[in-house]
Amino acid sequence: MSKRLCMLWLCVLLIGGTSAQSLELPFSASLALKVPGNEAVRYPLQWQRQPGSNVCLAVLDAALPVRIERRVESPDETSCRVQVSIHALQPIYFNYGELLQTPLPHRESQFLLPGFWYHQNLRSPQQAPSFHSSDSWTVREDRLSTPLTAICHEESHLTYSVLRLDPHPCDALTTHREGEVILSGPTSVGYTGFRNVAGQAALAYGFPYSEAPRSYIRKLTLAPPIEAFYYLAAGQTLQLHWEVRQLATADFSECVQQMWEYSFDTFQPQPVETPNSVERMKEVMSRFFTDSYVDTCPLHYYSGVELQTATCAPTDVAEVGFVGRTLLNAFNAIEYGEQQQHPQMVADAQSIFLSYLQHGFTPSGFFHAKVLFRHPDKEQIHSIRRQSEGIYAALLYLQYERQQNRRHPQWESRLRTMLENVLRLQNPDGSFPRKFRDDFSVVDASGGSTPSATLPLVMAYRYFKDKRYLLAAKQSVSYLEQEIIAKADYFSSTLDANCEDKEAALAAATATYYLALVSKGAERAHYASLTRRAAYFGLSWYYTWDVPFAPGQMLGDLGLQSRGWGNVSVENNHIDVFVFEFADVLRWLSHTFAEPRFSRFAEVISTSMRQLLPYEGHACGIAKPGFYPEVVQHTAWDYGRNGKGYYNNIFAPGWTVASLWQLLTPGRAEQFLTR
Repeated sequence: MSKRLCMLWLCVLLIGGTSAQSLELPFSASLALKVPGNEAVRYPLQWQRQPGSNVCLAVLDAALPVRIERRVESPDETSCRVQVSIHALQPIYFNYGELLQTPLPHRESQFLLPGFWYHQNLRSPQQAPSFHSSDSWTVREDRLSTPLTAICHEESHLTYSVLRLDPHPCDALTTHREGEVILSGPTSVGYTGFRNVAGQAALAYGFPYSEAPRSYIRKLTLAPPIEAFYYLAAGQTLQLHWEVRQLATADFSECVQQMWEYSFDTFQPQPVETPNSVERMKEVMSRFFTDSYVDTCPLHYYSGVELQTATCAPTDVAEVGFVGRTLLNAFNAIEYGEQQQHPQMVADAQSIFLSYLQHGFTPSGFFHAKVLFRHPDKEQIHSIRRQSEGIYAALLYLQYERQQNRRHPQWESRLRTMLENVLRLQNPDGSFPRKFRDDFSVVDASGGSTPSATLPLVMAYRYFKDKRYLLAAKQSVSYLEQEIIAKADYFSSTLDANCEDKEAALAAATATYYLALVSKGAERAHYASLTRRAAYFGLSWYYTWDVPFAPGQMLGDLGLQSRGWGNVSVENNHIDVFVFEFADVLRWLSHTFAEPRFSRFAEVISTSMRQLLPYEGHACGIAKPGFYPEVVQHTAWDYGRNGKGYYNNIFAPGWTVASLWQLLTPGRAEQFLTR
C-alpha cells in the first residue's frame, strides 16, 4: 500500500465521512460493564455521526446506564486526536477499549512500547512478553517509559502510533492480580498495545488498564490476564484522550528516534526539584565507602552485593564490576577522600587496590571479578563486562595517581597482561565473547557485551600510548556498527538476562562516544553519528512522565517522580539509576548536533535520580544512609518481593553509588582522553 493511500485511509478511518460506508472501516470500540459478583458483559459499540460535526454517539440499548460520545479532531494531516466522554446515567463499573486497524502486515511489522518492547521481543524467552508467547499484547501504561505504542513497517517506511494524552495523577489498589478486578478507587492508568487482526497490525488502547493475553508479574513469570473496572457514580463523566499519528520512517531506528522526540516534546519533562545538591549527594553516599568496607579477607572490598534492605549488613561477596563495582567505588573514595580530607576513607580505598594487586588475579591474569568467600573453590566464569569494568576503574585510578606523582608499576604490569588477554579474546569480526573461562575457552559467544570492552581499550591507548589498543577498539565498534547499531538490536549487555535491555544501548552509545573523542575529521563525525543513533535507543528506556502510585505504596508516599529514571530490560520491569556516563554523552551530543533536547533531558536525569537518597529522617526504606536503593518497583511487577511502590528485599548498592557518582562527576572521559 502506498504512503499516500495509507494517509487517506487513516484520515477517513479516524475522522469518518458523511456516509455510512466510512463507519464500516476497520475501526472498533467496545465497552465492558461489570456488576459486582457477576462476570462482565461486553458490548461492541456502533457509532452514529452527529449531523454537521465531528462527534459520534455510541448506539446503545436504552437499558444500558451509560452515554458515550467520541470526538475526533485533526490538527494536521498526520495526526488525529480522539476524545471519548463516558457519562454514567446510573452507577457503573466499566472498561472501555478501542482497536485501530492499520494497513500494515502484522508479521512483517516491528513494534515499540518504549522501555518494554522492541521489534518483536524475539531476544526474550517464552517466559517473558514476546512473539514467542503471543503476537498480540496489551499492557498497563505504567510499564512504559512513555504511554505509547508504535507499529513500524520498514518496507513501506510507515509508522503508526497512539499516545495517551491524559494527565496521570493517581492509581488505586486491587485485591487481586488476575481476572476481572474492581479498583479500590480512582486510577489514571490505562492500557496500550497491539493486536493481530486478520493478518493486519492494529493499535489497541483503552481505560482502565487491561493486560492480555498474559500479565507479567516477575522475572520470567507470565500470569493470567487481568482487566480492571473503574467506578463512575450516577451523573459523573470521565473524559479520555489519545493522539494517533502516521509518519514516514526510514527504519526502526528512525521510528525510535521520532517517537522519543515526539514523547519529549509532548510531555516536556522538567528537572525535578530536590534539596539534594551534588555536594549533599556525595557527602551522604560517601557513607557507603565507610560503612560497607570489609577488610577481614585477603581481598578488601566494599560490600555492595546481595544486601538486605532491612539491615544493609555486609555479605561475603566481592565483585569488581557489574553490580559490585568495588574498584570504581575505591577510586571515587580516594579522589573524594583527598578532596574532603578524610584520611581513613583514602586509606581503606588504597588498601582495596593493594589487596587486589596481591590477591585479585587468576593464574591467567584476569581479575577475580566475583568472589564468593563461602564458596572459594567454585569455578569462576569470567565475563568481558566485569573484566572491562575492572580495567576501566584501574586506569582511572592509575591516571589519578600519576597526576599526584604516585606511580604503580606493578599495577601497570598487571593491566598490560589483562589487556593482552583482552586482545587474545577478540574475534576476527571485532566482537568479544560474553563469558569465558580462565583458559580462554568460550562459555557464551554472544557479542552483546562487546561495547563494554571498547572503553578500557580507548583509555589504555591514551594511557600506555599503544596503538594496538586503539585498533582493537575500532574493530569492536565496527562490529557494533554492523551487528547492533545498524540492526537496531541492543541486547545482552546485562549479565542476569538475555534480552533487549537499556544497558546495551547505553554501552553502545558510550563506546562510540569514547572513539569520537580520540578521533578527528570525518572519522570523528562518523563515530558521532553512531553515538547519536544508539543514544536514542538508550533514551527510549528513560521515563518522560511520572507514573502514578496508590496511597500506601511507599514510593508514591515519598513523592517519587519517575521522569528521568530508566526501565531495565524486557525481562526486568523495574526502574533504576543506571546512567554512569550517559548524561555526559547526551551533553556532548547536544553540543555536537545542536540538539537541546539531549542536554535538557540530561538535567532531568541528573535531578530526578537524587530523589531516593537515604539519610537520617529520610530513610526511603533503606537501613543505612548513603546505600542508594536499586530495584525500584514502579509498576505491577516485583523482582521477588513487595511489588509496586516498594523495593525487592535484596539489593546491590555497590553499582547504584558508582553510577550516581559518575553522573555527578561530569567530564571524566573528556578529561582522560583529550588532555
